[in-house]
Amino acid sequence: RNGDGRAVLRSSVREFLCSEAMHYLGIPTSRAASLVVSDDDVWRDQFYNGNIKKERGAIVLRLAKSWFRIGSLEILAHSGELDLLRFELNLHSNCNSFLNNQITLEFMYTEFFSTVVSETANLISLWMSVGFAHGKVQMALAVGEGHFTVMYLKMAFIYFVPNTSDDEGRYKIGNQASVGLFNLSKLLQALKPLLDPRQKQLASQILKGYGEHYYSRFTELFKTKLGLLGDNENDNYLIAFLLKVSLLC
Repeated sequence: RNGDGRAVLRSSVREFLCSEAMHYLGIPTSRAASLVVSDDDVWRDQFYNGNIKKERGAIVLRLAKSWFRIGSLEILAHSGELDLLRFELNLHSNCNSFLNNQITLEFMYTEFFSTVVSETANLISLWMSVGFAHGKVQMALAVGEGHFTVMYLKMAFIYFVPNTSDDEGRYKIGNQASVGLFNLSKLLQALKPLLDPRQKQLASQILKGYGEHYYSRFTELFKTKLGLLGDNENDNYLIAFLLKVSLLC
């Protein structure tokens, strides 16, 4: 697509409607404020089959309390800008609130990482509870307030692969949690220049707990949707069976 950075009208309408649908489904998300149609023509191969057509361009104005993402820290660590990395963590991630709660400076970053891990697991569990698959697994970090969904150009509901350019199925609906884990490992890599050996070991243990946290929240949400009370060894089988049926349909 030559990296022109433009969106066409059909995908912009979908982005507008999907973000509002997610909001009313109770999923933390950015909101769509307006959609403006452009007079410029945009050339797109909609189905990636060589059939390029002219389409109308459009712009969606999206609103959110933050656009702070893992990449916001990763790029600073990669370039060695550690002072700015510390500044960004304190400015955008509410790390100072940890200090106010008598958490020592030594564990401030690991506490931040622990919160990001749990909130990532929670948000992706919420996606799965409504059958939402993100084509890029994008979320904004709002530590202490809960993460929320951003970027709706590549997404789908109850669809195996939500991104037509994803030939390998990296972002298929069954891989959403795994990509969340990959993103968190990249965050840990970005934080490591600020951590001492003890903190690094603690952060690695926190990351290992991601799967258990996700599975617990995922199960809780689906049991609530199905009205399942208490614990039964067949509950997980029933959830897995119904999910398989929904994907086949």
